[in-house]
Amino acid sequence: MPGVDRRTVIKGAAAAAAAAQFSWAQSRTAAAADADDTELHWLEGATPDAHAGTTWGVPWARGTHRPEQRFRLTTAAGDDVPVQSWVTGHWPDGSVKWTAHVIAPGAPKASAYNLAAGSPAAPERKVAVTRSGSRVEVSTGVITAVFGTKGSDTVVRSVRRGAAEIARDGKLVALRQESVREGADVESFAGRVEKVEVEQDGPVRAVVRVEGRHRKGGRDWLPYTLRFSFFAGADSFRLVHTFVWDGEQKPGSDQGDFLRGLGVRFTVPLSDQPYDRHIRFADSDGGLFSEAVQGITGLRRDPGAAVRGAQIAGERLPDTATWDTRVSSRLAYIPAWGDYTLTQPNADGYTVRKRTKAGYGWIHAAAGRRAGGFGYVGGASGGLSFGLRDFWQRHPAQLDVRGAHTDAAEATVWLYSPEALPLDLRFYHDGLGQDTYEKQSDGGLEITYEDYEPGFGTPYGIARTSELTFWAVEKTPSAGVLAAQAAATATPPLLTATPERLHAAGVFGDWAPVDRSDKARAVVEDRLDELFAYYVGQREQHRWYGFLDYGDVQHTYDNDRRVWRYDIGGFAWDNSELGTDLWLWYHFLRTGSAEVFRFAEAMTRHTGEVDVYHLGKWAGLGTRHGVQHWADSAKQVRISTAANRRFYYFLTGDERTGDLLSELVDVERTFLEVDPQRKVRADGYTPGDQHALSVGFGTDWGGISAAWLTEWERQGPNAAEAKAKLVNSVRSIAAQPNGFFTGTGLLDADTGKFAVTTSTAVSVSHLSAVFGLVETNSELVSLFGDEEPEFRTAWLNYAQYYNATDAQKRQLTGSTWKSALPAAHSRITAYAAHHQDDATLAKRAWNEFYTGSDTYFPSNDWNPVTVRTPAVLRTTEEIPWISTNSSAQWALAAIQNLALIGDRIPS
Repeated sequence: MPGVDRRTVIKGAAAAAAAAQFSWAQSRTAAAADADDTELHWLEGATPDAHAGTTWGVPWARGTHRPEQRFRLTTAAGDDVPVQSWVTGHWPDGSVKWTAHVIAPGAPKASAYNLAAGSPAAPERKVAVTRSGSRVEVSTGVITAVFGTKGSDTVVRSVRRGAAEIARDGKLVALRQESVREGADVESFAGRVEKVEVEQDGPVRAVVRVEGRHRKGGRDWLPYTLRFSFFAGADSFRLVHTFVWDGEQKPGSDQGDFLRGLGVRFTVPLSDQPYDRHIRFADSDGGLFSEAVQGITGLRRDPGAAVRGAQIAGERLPDTATWDTRVSSRLAYIPAWGDYTLTQPNADGYTVRKRTKAGYGWIHAAAGRRAGGFGYVGGASGGLSFGLRDFWQRHPAQLDVRGAHTDAAEATVWLYSPEALPLDLRFYHDGLGQDTYEKQSDGGLEITYEDYEPGFGTPYGIARTSELTFWAVEKTPSAGVLAAQAAATATPPLLTATPERLHAAGVFGDWAPVDRSDKARAVVEDRLDELFAYYVGQREQHRWYGFLDYGDVQHTYDNDRRVWRYDIGGFAWDNSELGTDLWLWYHFLRTGSAEVFRFAEAMTRHTGEVDVYHLGKWAGLGTRHGVQHWADSAKQVRISTAANRRFYYFLTGDERTGDLLSELVDVERTFLEVDPQRKVRADGYTPGDQHALSVGFGTDWGGISAAWLTEWERQGPNAAEAKAKLVNSVRSIAAQPNGFFTGTGLLDADTGKFAVTTSTAVSVSHLSAVFGLVETNSELVSLFGDEEPEFRTAWLNYAQYYNATDAQKRQLTGSTWKSALPAAHSRITAYAAHHQDDATLAKRAWNEFYTGSDTYFPSNDWNPVTVRTPAVLRTTEEIPWISTNSSAQWALAAIQNLALIGDRIPS
């Protein structure tokens, strides 16, 4: 039996630890108690020239506001700004933890705003939603959109600006190729509407959610969810488009469901003369491709300077009676170019081509490196601007305009270009003879680090979310306006609070704003910045882009080939392994850097969708790192964990991310379908009893508890059940003979209780705490306060003794273990040191951080090595010893150690 009761810690009594922790939590709350007024600034710094409505989140210290509180927004000069607000998160006492807010594009421009308790100003023109039976109509006061009804293949029937119809027949189109072979038949599926729901109805913002499936004949394919956001007084609307892959592609076969194109299409009525109609495409560097459908510049005969100038400006041309008659009498002989295509097949080049009409030859019009993903078609009487975010980053993408010479053009934003190769999601090898667990574990896993199992490398159920923006304009905008629209499409402006204000609210556990007050701290801060910058550079150098890939990073570097191991099993795509998402989000919280936020945002959009299953028996589980994002047979909650998504949801109010969090509310039930330990078990356990699911206290429960915590704080429909399960689980973990060191238990999926064992056996894994458990438990201990002292003590024990000496380990538990990843785990030593005010533990933590086998200090050479051609494909910069596992964990340790024991950092 252990020599020390598990309810105590060797250094300091549990009561003292509780008091220290509680006073610390109180001090953070007290520091923020007066933080009622919140200054907000634009994430990118400068006041944007345009935006299509922006939504953001703000945290509040415990007890600051009740849920019924209203909020007033003003400019720094004191002018009222119409704002719409709602609660997205709650503290355990019911007070407001997070709120989301939105302003419309026409809001007073300012570099900074102030948010405080008070009555919000009303918009001059409110957004209004009208429901009539199954018909939904939204009016911003400038434009009016009418949605299709259930059973229709038209998602948006019309978009009008006043009396003028700017767009109609808004549809989804998916192209399916029945074989990957060249020349195979291609079928077009339309997005059939199954449900139209109003999620918000103003006064500043209205959100319409549309659900359905792509359909042709009797075949359904690719379920989708759309969210259209409309803003008071705006001539624009935003669309968040999500589809889930439910096709079938059999490895070894050329037959199946192959995506050949996926797009959003509107018809744009045109009534102006062809010479008063215009096409625009944007380059990512701010330039515009600008042409008239029927050009009157460059002709042999000059129509007149005023005429040419008007066309270049996109303005209505003077009456033809004022033109040189040699031109006006020969207009019929000037071609009208009706069809335009901009295609971006890869990250390094796009082309623009045009033709007069179908059946006639295309001609080259322009080319560039990276397109802005933005276009316009219309004329002097109105038109439609349209754009896709992350256009070149998620290649292959495409913009089409068809029929601009007729009375109605079609504008299609292709999320996946129909001119690209079919989207091939088949598993990439034939199994290599790995037909037994032994071959998979002792064979493939040992040589390529890939955990293969037949049938598990399927993409069935993965998803992808895209963001689009549209403007219904009354005439062709100026170049400056179009450039601003393109910029707002590529990088939607976002308001945010400062790191100091975010930290004062006491959210997201252990972190603190950047502090370079002494040399030792400054060195660590510099290394954190350099590490992030290195990954930004690696993304560009190695082109970590693509339709499904963008947002992820890769796992391990190949020092011989001078590339990341993109083709070697589990060394390829990272898939959130060891907390990469967490590292980036904490780095943003403390720096406020726009570049960090955008990198983390792209990762959340990827890892929450592509790396996770949203349909099928594994819905709610994610896939371990691999050559393909779905290839590995380890399907686990450690990848899908809500811990990785909560940041983006609370900081932006993004409803799609809210969906992802809701999907995980009962993720523990997926353990009935697949046992994460199935290949290494020796106890005969097989899943089947929902009241006795084998669940680890680390990577498994860490993800499950994060989902329960998030549902509880969001006060979702299952909040009461989620809280009860969370409380039952923490109490039953604490009741184990060796607490967290027990390692695993049998979980009742209905109650959240673990069966309490009588065994004092210890099971410790170096992976247990490196997938969000540290961060989630820090929040739980703070939230529960004195209500769950046994859980607090159990976690403090784990924090103090994971890296302890063998003698100390035996004294506490009766056993010992290898403390792998000591530098990564230095942050839990720091946690114990902080909460017990223990200088000796703090010294130990910094020693672990600086000298552990997994440290990035102090001897590592951070100077990049330049590798020049022809030794590599292109000249690159490399730091060969950097790997993403170590990067994420070292960075998290640095961030949390600085926050917890930064005042005790050795000089």
